[in-house]
Amino acid sequence: MKQETIIELKNVHKDYEIGDSIIQAVNAVDLVINKGDFIAIVGPSGSGKSTMMNLVGALDLATQGDIFLDNINIEHLHESDLAQIRGKKIGFVFQTFNLVPTLTALENVMLPMIFQEVDKQERIEKATKLLGDLGLDKRLNHLPNELSGGERQRVALARALANDPEVILADEPTGNLDSKRSKEVAEMFVKLSKQGKTVILVTHDMDVAKYAQKIYKLKDGEIVK
Repeated sequence: MKQETIIELKNVHKDYEIGDSIIQAVNAVDLVINKGDFIAIVGPSGSGKSTMMNLVGALDLATQGDIFLDNINIEHLHESDLAQIRGKKIGFVFQTFNLVPTLTALENVMLPMIFQEVDKQERIEKATKLLGDLGLDKRLNHLPNELSGGERQRVALARALANDPEVILADEPTGNLDSKRSKEVAEMFVKLSKQGKTVILVTHDMDVAKYAQKIYKLKDGEIVK
């Protein structure tokens, strides 16, 4: 059975001007990602990993080249359309969790659904289920500073799943976790992939990357074959 492509990068470049210099953060990258893939993008600091994630996640535009998400060239969209795509199709998980400190775990997970105009009762029910599925049913009303690092990352993952996105983008999601919690998060990504989600993991940790089906190494903005 032929796999269905969900993301494709064609000759993608991203340059930054710093003073009189031009830095090539991403250089001539070609990449095809199929639905349900769990891939890891690895490389040292400064290799272009996070820049590439920002491009795939429609957080930034390429200097040159084309990026397709569900056969839509996101490089040609207006910001309002990009925001809609980010809200509906992509869930983000970050190293620093990015939880709102004044909101409870439940409220943090409900937040993305507000922007998609989901009914309040449905928001509560869905957020409660997502947190329960991640073993946080007794932590719903706790603020982020009342949770452990592993718990906060699970809240962040639940929030990423709130609008049932097709793609999960995770940028160094285990960077602030110990080895046990890192393994738990990696296993969650494996489970999501088996459920049909496409997972793109950016990491420098090979112990976490090995859980992926495919590993791509970036060096100086290029994929090393």
